[in-house]
Parts: sequence; C-alpha cells; structure tokens
Amino acid sequence: MRGTDRRSGELFSYIDLEHRVRQDHPLRPIREMANAALSALSSEFDGLYSKTGRPSIAPEMLLRAMLLQAFYSIRSERQLMERLEFDLLFRWFVGIGIDEPVWDHSSFSTNRDRLLDGEIAAKFLAAVLAQPRVKRLLSSDHFSVDGTLIKAWASMKSFKPKGSKDDSDNGDGGGRNAAADFRGEKRSNETHESTTDPDARLYRKGPGMEAKLCFLGHGLMENRSGLDTRLTRVSGHAERLAALDMIAPLAERSRAITLGADRGYDTADFVEELRTLNVRPHVAQNTSRRRSAIDGRTTRHPGYALSQRIRKRIEEAFGWIKTVAGMRKTKLRGLDKVDWAFAFTAAAYNLVRLPKLLAAPS
Repeated sequence: MRGTDRRSGELFSYIDLEHRVRQDHPLRPIREMANAALSALSSEFDGLYSKTGRPSIAPEMLLRAMLLQAFYSIRSERQLMERLEFDLLFRWFVGIGIDEPVWDHSSFSTNRDRLLDGEIAAKFLAAVLAQPRVKRLLSSDHFSVDGTLIKAWASMKSFKPKGSKDDSDNGDGGGRNAAADFRGEKRSNETHESTTDPDARLYRKGPGMEAKLCFLGHGLMENRSGLDTRLTRVSGHAERLAALDMIAPLAERSRAITLGADRGYDTADFVEELRTLNVRPHVAQNTSRRRSAIDGRTTRHPGYALSQRIRKRIEEAFGWIKTVAGMRKTKLRGLDKVDWAFAFTAAAYNLVRLPKLLAAPS
C-alpha cells in the first residue's frame, strides 16, 4: 500500500533524544570518555567563572560542541550553530534538549575565548590520557617527536615594515584586497611583521620552497597511543627546543628512555643535550654533505630501527589534525589562541582513536 505524502503535524514528541541515537553509534564511547575528562576539570571551570551574574554557556557543553566541530570538519562557529539547530545527534552529544534554543554564534565564540585563561585545552588533553583504562595503553619508555607548520590566518600582503600603518585601501581602487608588489623588497622577521597577526612569522620549510606566515606545531608521541602538543613561533631552532622542553619532565628518572625523530633533529648540541637528560637519541642520520651526530653506538641496537619505523605514526596524527580538524590553516589569530586550538584538536584525535584501542584484545 502506498503511503501518503503529508506532514504529520504532531505537536509533541515523547521519544527522548537518548533513544534516537543507536546504541552502537561511534560517538557513544567518545562522549563517555569526554564526559569523564570534563568531570575531572570541574574545579578548573569553577575558577574561571564568577559566583554572581547571568549564567553563561556551560563549559562542558561548549567543549563537547567544539569536539563535534573537529570530528565533522565544520569550518566556523556559525555553521556549527546551524548544525546544532536541526541535527538531533549533535544536540544529544552536546547535551541540548530537543526544545532548547541554540546559542548565537558570537556568544559561543566569546565564551570559548574565556577558556583560554585556564589552559583548558591542554588540561583536557591530559585528563583524557590520565583515565585509568587509557593509561595502561601508554608507554613510559619510548617516545617520538616531530613538528608541523600551521598556516596563519594572515595574508602575505599584511607582512609590512614594523611600525607602518595598516592602510588597507591605499586609494588605487583595490579596496581591502589592494594590489601589492614585493619585487626587489627584502623582507624578514627582524624588519617586518604581519599587521593582521603579529605573532605569525615568515618561515620556509626547506630550500627552494616558498616562505609563509605560519606557526610551528610540535607533537610528542609515546610510541603506542598517546599524543602531547606544543605550539611556538617559528625559528630555525624551535623544533629542537620544543622537543627538549617536552621530553625533559619525562626524563627525570633513573631508567633511560628513547626519543625518535627525523633527520632535522640530527645536530650535535641536540643529541648531546638528550644524552645529558638520560634520553637515548633515536634520531635519523643526516649524512648529506655532513657528518651525523648519531654514530654506531646508537644505530647498532635493534630498538633504533624500531623507533625509526614507529616515529612516522606521528605524521598520521598531524594529517588528521590538519585535514579533518581543519588546522592546516588556522582560523584564529594570536599565539595563545592557535596553541589552544592545536592542543584541543590533539585531544579530539585521541578521542577518535581510543575506542578502537580500548576494544582491541590485550
């Protein structure tokens, strides 16, 4: 029998959102782990809000909404609010009732910026990895480190001599996107800065490649599952300095640990500093027209080859963070905000992977 094409017109619904999401949906275990991490941060949230005044967006709801933004590659807060308006799955995950109004996108952004003060993103990442059933998956002896470029939300036309005014419309009829000619002009981070994002720096990934306004994201991965992050301004030594900063707290023990890295970290001072910290430098050898700082006393061990193979897993994390979570080019400005977003997307990446890791047989 053919059904009728008409709207039902029922005014009320008696089915709870919890029953509209199937029991085996992938977001269910993710929401469970996210809620456990958010519960651990309750005291941190209390310190960020006043005891009086009008209630704001609950930080737990805000962070769950941001997780969805990373999971589903949603480009902006405006699009996220539109999706929350009609998507029952999104409402269930965030914790908004089916009849509750969705926030304005500007209010959402304002409340999100408040969480910058307490370094909530880094603490959320740590809380996810600190859960007892997650900690047993992590290695405490073997780590890998790497860095990746995060393009700044700033045009090369904004890179002007320091102290100059941001004259976007110079009267040539070009409007905000006025024509610019940089031919013959020498520009460097010492003499120029971006008028859009002064924290961004001009950086070239390698010889023959174009220079871009960007930040450097750093990842420290234990060689089984976890990921820690750090974001800095770009410089020729930023990756090695960040690596030492991240590995130093883990090296304060009597037992030696290992650190795998690509050949960009193969410098005598970096390798010597690692050995001083009682860290075995499993760094790829760079022998092109130079002598490597890694010699046979390191490469002869079977663990060196294993570290070199496993360290490439960190590229998978960077790939997800930059493509799925949208961090290839940040949509935020300022070092603190970009650092916050980078750490939060790393936490989102961990939450995506952990259900499968926990379900795998020991």
